Amino acid sequence: MARPPASERALAVARGEQPADLLLRGGRVLACATRQWVPTDLAIADGVVCAWGTRDAAEVIDVDGAALTPGLIDAHMHLESTKLWVDQFVATVLPRGTTAVAADPHEIANVAGIPGVAALAEAARRLPFTFGICASSCVPASPFESPGASLGPEEVGVLLEDLGAIGLAEVMDFPGVVAGDPTIRAKIARAGRRRVDGHAPGLHGPQLDAYLAAGVESDHECTTLAEAEERRAKGMWVFVRQGSASQNLAALIPTVLRHGTDLVALCTDDREPTTLVELGHMNDCVRLAIRHGVPDTDAFVLATANPAAYHGFTHLGHLGPGYQADVCVFDRLETVEPALVLQAGRLVARDGRLRPGAVPALEPPDVLRETVRLDHLPGPAELDLALPPGTTIRAIGVEPHSLSTRALLVPFDDPAVDLARLAVLERHHGTGRVGLGAVVGLGLRAGALASTVGHDAHNVMVCGARGPEGPADMAVAVARLAELGGGQVAVLDGQVLAELPLPLGGLMSDQPAPTVAEAQARLERVAAEALGVRFPAPFMTLSFLGLSVIPELRLTDRGLVDVGAFALTPLVP
Repeated sequence: MARPPASERALAVARGEQPADLLLRGGRVLACATRQWVPTDLAIADGVVCAWGTRDAAEVIDVDGAALTPGLIDAHMHLESTKLWVDQFVATVLPRGTTAVAADPHEIANVAGIPGVAALAEAARRLPFTFGICASSCVPASPFESPGASLGPEEVGVLLEDLGAIGLAEVMDFPGVVAGDPTIRAKIARAGRRRVDGHAPGLHGPQLDAYLAAGVESDHECTTLAEAEERRAKGMWVFVRQGSASQNLAALIPTVLRHGTDLVALCTDDREPTTLVELGHMNDCVRLAIRHGVPDTDAFVLATANPAAYHGFTHLGHLGPGYQADVCVFDRLETVEPALVLQAGRLVARDGRLRPGAVPALEPPDVLRETVRLDHLPGPAELDLALPPGTTIRAIGVEPHSLSTRALLVPFDDPAVDLARLAVLERHHGTGRVGLGAVVGLGLRAGALASTVGHDAHNVMVCGARGPEGPADMAVAVARLAELGGGQVAVLDGQVLAELPLPLGGLMSDQPAPTVAEAQARLERVAAEALGVRFPAPFMTLSFLGLSVIPELRLTDRGLVDVGAFALTPLVP
């Protein structure tokens, strides 16, 4: 869609015939298209940039040489991973300069289906923010997962046509795409002229060719420079991800240094509330890109003009006349911490603090409450692998800062192997189904960790110590999650030591961001100090151990999944 024209009054301001609402005087405006810092005043009226240069204005802010950029845009993210309801998310990231996101609500969709996504869309419309919702394409992510809802081509059409989704969200069933699965093809066809986002870790050569030929246009799952280079060479967009658990910017940013900014944007994908509060959001991604050698003008283009161009945010991404006045004002550009943030011409934040009343408080919807529906509370015996001594098993190997895993063959009772028990419990339909497995590398030496955040079906994920006390602590952790109505807990010797209630879909809190971040930080401290975990973002890592579309090995309530073979595989080979 073409950028909508400005109001007649905005044109009169541009001509100098009427005063602007606001004049930002004495700044250096980023011209994204030419990669220049242009010394000029910026006149704003009716929510848009009207003109460059001096104009009369009802209000003048002298920015004294500050750098002015468009508001920052996240090319791909999941609100649910922030553990915040949408008003608290916006209140957290606006002061750091983010004014727009392209969000895939497939976590909400997996739990509550179209009613959940509709509730999110309605809430987002009431906020000073551009919240572009993409139509979740893979609910469930694969036939090996058991979500609370399922979205076929017709439901995807509802999201696109009735709820105004901006495109088709990450198509995670890449084996189905490559094989020409008719259901996946029908979902892609429903996108029409809208964008189709991808999710294709490790795909290359003829398989990547088929994935692209099917209509997929982007990928945020690159972890190696070779993957990024092949995708860009073939005309695919690469979203460089810097999340809490998966941090790929350092590995991928050389593609920008070599070949420029075409077909590249920055994204967060999954960021925990502690990361948002401590490091920031898109401003942190820009800061890291600059630190790794990207010129500041290019780094900002990766988080403004490029994601706007890809997602069809035609009113965003530039500060030229006629564009929405989403503006970040940086007194000290090197910090990438804005002194002022304007959204649609209104000052919403100053010096990292939200202005009073800038973001209205929204009551979370009832459709997201009371979503933990276990058939029964399992006892320790049901969570115990009960293997004969010396048994070799397939185990999931994890590595820091990566969502990919390794398929390992290890002796279950070898003390030299950093192994912990793992279980996934179906929690949507009361089937009582439990998948059992093990994880290597998490560092859990005692107790148990459990979470109702379990990508993407969001069944209960619980990890326990290998010793005989592990299943008992796992059972206590699951029971506490049921009492909370969802959340994350740490248990030792039958006692809950720390917890983070997540009553909204078992995914998000109804509390302010600082409260959520503090609870999460305590959880991670307890995991490290009492349970022995020395793994970064352990709960984020735990939540992805059930995602059956990222190589190599995963566990769902239906059992172990060999992602490469796209088939269930036995625990004992």
